[in-house]
Amino acid sequence: MNEIQAIILAIVEGITEFLPVSSTGHMILTSSFMGIAQDDFTKLFTIVIQLGAILSVVVLYWRRFLQSWDFYKKLFIAFLPAVFLGLLLNKIIDRLLESPLTVAIMLILGGIILLKIDDWYGQNTGHNISYKTALKIGFYQTIAMIPGVSRSGATIVGGMLQGLNRKTATEFSFFLAVPTMLGATVKKLWDYYQDGLHLSSYQINLLVIGNIVAFIVAMIAIKSFINYVSQKGFKIFGYYRVIIGVVLLVIHFFVKPLVM
Repeated sequence: MNEIQAIILAIVEGITEFLPVSSTGHMILTSSFMGIAQDDFTKLFTIVIQLGAILSVVVLYWRRFLQSWDFYKKLFIAFLPAVFLGLLLNKIIDRLLESPLTVAIMLILGGIILLKIDDWYGQNTGHNISYKTALKIGFYQTIAMIPGVSRSGATIVGGMLQGLNRKTATEFSFFLAVPTMLGATVKKLWDYYQDGLHLSSYQINLLVIGNIVAFIVAMIAIKSFINYVSQKGFKIFGYYRVIIGVVLLVIHFFVKPLVM
């Protein structure tokens, strides 16, 4: 991976982290098309630069992070399922991170759900998140351990299934990204060093560049996304996912297998 490739991946991450289109899936596909080997550092990079994107949430919503402890307790409760299942399924998740075909299939399935979610629950008016609701959203988030599902998409849909309106479900998804991706970053770095691997100065430079670019791009994406979904809903993202997923399947079966 060179600096240009790192910047491109970071732009993709910044745009897609908070959209219900799967940031990890898009980075896997982007790195595959650019011919970047799916080695240990590439896998680390795709996780760690998500930290830059989620820091944009803290900056944009800093007042919300100064709320009562009740706010943090709900985030903690929603975060717990990802902790337990993430530790339990860590090796399986790593293998799935090597599969663009998995991404293509999940893009389509998730897209179909987004095409219908507005019709089913678009008129929700709920805006209060109970502890029980937070826990349920946390379990929905674990589905996104499958590349191509989309962490934001799973949590937003999970929130709407609990009666939350689009804006409330979307914002809680953003907030939940902070402990989730921070935990994923720390865990990935720990595993990297536990495996006897070390970051070179060049790789550290790539991570710094990636996080800075992801942070800036995500700031713009968040503002645009909140305004859009509050008024228009999620159908456009559903169509996008289905189209991209179908194109990838066509490429895989009729042009070139989507393998690393």
